[in-house]
Amino acid sequence: MKEKQTFGIQFVGRKNREKEKNLTLFARITVNSAVSEISLKQNIASQDWNPISGTGKGRKTEIKELNRFLDQVRTRLNNIYRELLVDGDLPSPSIIKNHFLGIEEQGKSILDAFDYHKMVAVGDLSYNTLKHYKTTEKYIKEFLLVQFKTTDVYLRTINFKFITDFEYFLRNRKPTDHQKPLQNNGVMKHIERFRKVINLAQNLDWLKVDPFRNYQIKFKKVEVGYLEPDELQRIESAVFKLERLEFTRDIFIFSCYTGMAYIDVMQLTPQEIHPGIDGNYWIISSRQKTGNHFRIPILPKAWSIVEKYIHHPRSQFNGTVFPVMSNQKLNSYLKEVADFCSISKNLTFHLARHTFATSVTLANGVPIETVSKMLGHTSIKTTQIYARIVDSKISEDMKKLKLKLN
Repeated sequence: MKEKQTFGIQFVGRKNREKEKNLTLFARITVNSAVSEISLKQNIASQDWNPISGTGKGRKTEIKELNRFLDQVRTRLNNIYRELLVDGDLPSPSIIKNHFLGIEEQGKSILDAFDYHKMVAVGDLSYNTLKHYKTTEKYIKEFLLVQFKTTDVYLRTINFKFITDFEYFLRNRKPTDHQKPLQNNGVMKHIERFRKVINLAQNLDWLKVDPFRNYQIKFKKVEVGYLEPDELQRIESAVFKLERLEFTRDIFIFSCYTGMAYIDVMQLTPQEIHPGIDGNYWIISSRQKTGNHFRIPILPKAWSIVEKYIHHPRSQFNGTVFPVMSNQKLNSYLKEVADFCSISKNLTFHLARHTFATSVTLANGVPIETVSKMLGHTSIKTTQIYARIVDSKISEDMKKLKLKLN
């Protein structure tokens, strides 16, 4: 039950230092026990003021005009109080005073919201996800400099136009470094992160109206590549003279046969490898990105790579199964691996996860529910984005159907 508020307006007179026989008038606003006063810039002779009623005494024209003015002030203050209540605010005397004087409550800024998000999200979001939010914040700062010639703006200034202008800025931004311009889904990802920060600000009552209420985020369906079985075989059988390329290939192949993401492979420890119910070794862990639990039986090709590197000096120093290499370096070396194996596809480490979902598991009859569990997904819908039924599997299933029909 909401606490009932007491609201009052009283006009008071105080002695004027310059003219001791005159009083300067103030409007005293009281909400519950809090008080604030507004100087009305009006003076009246002491003998013409009734302190009990808070009005001027007598029938002089100037007294009548003063009393009419005081009635208007009372009406205006009452209206401000009611409007604030209708807007869902809990009016304080200072807020009512500021509204009366035309002083807007500035409140929190966009960067205040990003700073608070950083503080509360540290325990919930992965390091890489927090880096993405930092990039979104960087783009917001660039946008503010270009659009408004400022480094920050108040949250109350954010509206539908602000969001669409930010989207336009992202779509037309020309990178100054080696990065490529943002495509639609990259733009939408930054807008999505910006919206989450704004939602947090709303939950904190830093923002009254949701500026995203009429804005729709639109992702385009993108066919993410994967390796065909013959392409995977080419990479597996390749012989590299350079140790860094051999290691890159091995780690990539390990992911192709486990479906594990880069960060989970690099952080994999011997303690996360356990004997399974089938007598073989299993990886039992949680995804660093989402915290979702996964259990993966280790296929022979993946196990041979584990045995190859688990006793490597760099692995033992770090307490991990594999020596650690940055994602950037791995992806850079994978371009060399692709050229060596005459593969024209854009070979990235994440492509291994897609390859596991399609060519290694689904194409060989592993049910999508099982694949989903091994990938650490909580929903089959997520797995369907990663794993498409390849044409060879459709052809094989139709052959079986033909035999049954015959």
